[in-house]
Amino acid sequence: MEHLALDALAAFILLNAVIGMVTYVTLLERKFAARMQSRIGPYRVGPHGLLQPIADALKLMMKEDIVPRAADRWVYNLAPIVFLIPCVLIFATIPFAPRLGLADLNIGVLFFLAVSSLEIVGLFMGGWGSNNKYALLSAMRAVNQIISYDLPFVFAALIPVVLAGSLQMSAIVAAQQGLWFVAYPVIGQLGFVAFLVATLAAENRVPFDILEAESELVAGFRVEYSGMKFAIIQLGEYAHMIASSFLGALLFLGGWLGPGSDIPAIGVLWFLLKAMLVFLVVTWVRWSFVRIRVDQILAVSWKLLLPATLGLLLVTAFWVALRGGAGA
Repeated sequence: MEHLALDALAAFILLNAVIGMVTYVTLLERKFAARMQSRIGPYRVGPHGLLQPIADALKLMMKEDIVPRAADRWVYNLAPIVFLIPCVLIFATIPFAPRLGLADLNIGVLFFLAVSSLEIVGLFMGGWGSNNKYALLSAMRAVNQIISYDLPFVFAALIPVVLAGSLQMSAIVAAQQGLWFVAYPVIGQLGFVAFLVATLAAENRVPFDILEAESELVAGFRVEYSGMKFAIIQLGEYAHMIASSFLGALLFLGGWLGPGSDIPAIGVLWFLLKAMLVFLVVTWVRWSFVRIRVDQILAVSWKLLLPATLGLLLVTAFWVALRGGAGA
């Protein structure tokens, strides 16, 4: 019973830490994008705008919750929760330092990939339950795109798994002692680039944001949502983006490895810095390019990224076998 209570307490702390992190990552993106475009960004609420996320949260809590008259109420109301749960659950398998994580599973990467793909269920529920043509079209585009890029995302994530010979995230980090996988000759660089491109598409970021495409679909599948339901969807989206950044840091950038990482606090700091680097690279691409057409998005996936990542995974497996096994 005591062990169960400790696990519940750890889960509660992690959940609140994720919510707090997501809250301020939105501010980081707005500030970063503003600097790229020679703007100031949020700065009026608190010193340098540091209280802006709290003001946004309070504003969303006070907004009226409107349910469209013709909506499927059960599906419409459940969709934000179904969307959020997988996006938060994947943090359970992420180790932030040695022996510092909720559950460092021996199939951690597999669990992450399997659970993170379930967000598409809540997304489609939101588009369908809203009974709005823009929301439904957005949801159908999202299913089309996310399924198309899930395979390249999986293949790119499996490259470090093959190199390390383990699906356990802590073991993958340990295998990068002395050489991060991103620095692995050719294989590491190509795998990391493929991972970033697949992440952009999986997170619906420019140039792959056709499911929102505000000039065509207003706010996409979330167009009928307001108040806290809208906030929950936004929370899920950013949580998934941060989790993908954590995964990229663990798989390719050595996780918590760095000078002084023997001290847990310094290891956690290294890990967070690397994850934020991945996040900012994705943000930089988002605010630097224009949206491409749906046929171009699918062509990039099926004609380029899928065969490239599959071929790269096979080359990695052949190279590991030639060297006598993973980590040899």
